[in-house]
Amino acid sequence: MNLMEQFRDPVLIEGLIAEIRRETDPKRKYKFMEVCGTHTMSIFRYGIRSVIPENIVLLSGPGCPVCVTPVDFINTALEMAKIKDVITTTFGDMLKVPGTDDNLYNLRSLGCDIRTVYSPSDAVRIAGKNLSRNVIFIAVGFETTTPTTAASILLAHKSGIKNFFILCGHKTMPNAMTALAQSGELKLDGFICPPHVSAITGTRIYNFLPEKYGKACVVGGFEPVDLLQTILMLIRQINERNASVQNQYSRVVTQDGNLKARQIIDSVYEACDSEWRGLGVISTSGLKINKNYQGYDAVEKYPIKIEKCSENPACLCGDVLTGRKIPTDCPLFRKSCTPQYPKGACMVSSEGTCAAYFKYKK
Repeated sequence: MNLMEQFRDPVLIEGLIAEIRRETDPKRKYKFMEVCGTHTMSIFRYGIRSVIPENIVLLSGPGCPVCVTPVDFINTALEMAKIKDVITTTFGDMLKVPGTDDNLYNLRSLGCDIRTVYSPSDAVRIAGKNLSRNVIFIAVGFETTTPTTAASILLAHKSGIKNFFILCGHKTMPNAMTALAQSGELKLDGFICPPHVSAITGTRIYNFLPEKYGKACVVGGFEPVDLLQTILMLIRQINERNASVQNQYSRVVTQDGNLKARQIIDSVYEACDSEWRGLGVISTSGLKINKNYQGYDAVEKYPIKIEKCSENPACLCGDVLTGRKIPTDCPLFRKSCTPQYPKGACMVSSEGTCAAYFKYKK
């Protein structure tokens, strides 16, 4: 049996489901939140909610970096994309994220040079081949993707490429989890911690959650066995009243994470306050390019002033991202808001909760 078959083994899955049911106290509610978009999709794809007791509530949190990017940032990206002789580069799931009046997909159809890339280093190569034009890479993501954009800046610097710029919307997860842990409305018992992020940061960054807030934490993988084991580990922590940080995904994640990737991040970026859709401005939860590499900052090159904008009042993305609502509560869901014609960021991204509900929730 190979590794993939092992983590989808029906006998092992049945045993875990039985164990979860046996250890779940029917007299109490267990409320856990995943803060990883891939977890959200996996939980739906494998029907995890349908096989666990109803008093175990799984909430989807702000685990999709595209989804938590606020409208002001999108509007800034749109204005930069309109600048003559600018080539805008980005990942595909950013194209249809709505700003106040438009999106990148529509601007491309109107003639703006907007290109989809698979890596920030692709954008550096485009800059190297188009020295008479400036190339902007729209960078969003958590600790998982931040090392690659930092490395692209280092690559451009080493190569002497001066027409490459980053519009930086990177965010870091711990302070957002603090805001969620402090929420009196949610009353979470614990977190399914994000494994992609944890592969970079290590598990130690979550120690404050059980120590300061009494929240159970388990870093879990994406396969059915991973998810069920993670839920079982969280239930046991709650039952034993012994909140801690455990690592179910030890085949990938370590306590200290990827030290080299963290060094690259620290060499290029520094912490800053950052706005999250649904959570507002969270202190030191974002990253900006430090003074040593400020010449690669698109905001320094093009200091565009954007008026403060509010989100679409009919769209409940902000509430969905913070677990206060589910997509079916939104009046736009499956009506005017679909993956083909998204009204909110949570429907755009392949990791968005609304996209998961649309695809799997029947």
